[in-house]
Amino acid sequence: MLDKVLRTTRARLTMLVVDEAGMSTVEYAIGTVAAAAFGAILYSVVTGDSIVGALTNIINRALNTGT
Repeated sequence: MLDKVLRTTRARLTMLVVDEAGMSTVEYAIGTVAAAAFGAILYSVVTGDSIVGALTNIINRALNTGT
């Protein structure tokens, strides 16, 4: 009897830990917010003056090689 109760309790606890019902929407929302934040940070870095100046300098040096 006690063995059956323990097995049933263990099975229920396992289902509580493994069950992912309802988690996909939350994970999708968090992933979307994280991607949007990363995109905003990347945009601000790439459009910053130092990056634009560095890229312009690299392109100018590549086009003005003395060969």
